Amino acid sequence: MLLSKSFICLAMGLLPSVFAASTKRIDKTKAALLVVDHQVGLFQLVHDINQVEYVNNIVAHAALGPLFGIPTILTTSAETGPNGPLPKEIIDLHPNSTLVKRHGEVNAWDNEEFRAAVRATNKSQIILAGITTDVCTAFLSLSLIEEGYEVFANADASGTFNKAIAEDANDRMRAAGVQVLSFFAVTLDLMRDWRSSPGAAEVIPFFDKYLPSYGYLARGHAAAVTSGEIQPGESA
Repeated sequence: MLLSKSFICLAMGLLPSVFAASTKRIDKTKAALLVVDHQVGLFQLVHDINQVEYVNNIVAHAALGPLFGIPTILTTSAETGPNGPLPKEIIDLHPNSTLVKRHGEVNAWDNEEFRAAVRATNKSQIILAGITTDVCTAFLSLSLIEEGYEVFANADASGTFNKAIAEDANDRMRAAGVQVLSFFAVTLDLMRDWRSSPGAAEVIPFFDKYLPSYGYLARGHAAAVTSGEIQPGESA
């Protein structure tokens, strides 16, 4: 079936706004961080990411708040049942952050206390991650988009039953305007410049703790500068 000229013109006219929405960057002065249902019981449902790596990822996600001074809201779902509480490591990072304990709502946005807490941050950008990707992260992301927020989903700290489900959920979020990023990308977009504050002095130790591949890159460079020497054949 041939598309009408008016339909094609309308679609072409929408392209600039769609493209613009997909190219916005994180601004730490405009951002709030959400920790969504990273509960010890739900953790056991995650099989699309190695679980040893994943426990590091969820704590690292929560640690973005203190590192960049971003207001952080934590929420749990029916934590007195099989879902369980948030890990102690996450709670310890946020002694003064709001923790909303939901008792029935699957989508955190359906909880009045949680909505009020998010709105009270007066931020227009939301960085979030949760268990599971297809429910806790996706449902909330779609609701936030409908509310007019710019939403950035940390893919490394969202987990679900398998990679196929994760990919479908990420596709669904992207189609709605959610930006799905790695933890590395989220962190560096918040920092923007190694000369910033927080900058190299704070972020390199942060990576050393939570992203050891980069941490060891920095360690290797430090060792070379302080005590290294060029080996035969090493210099280009």
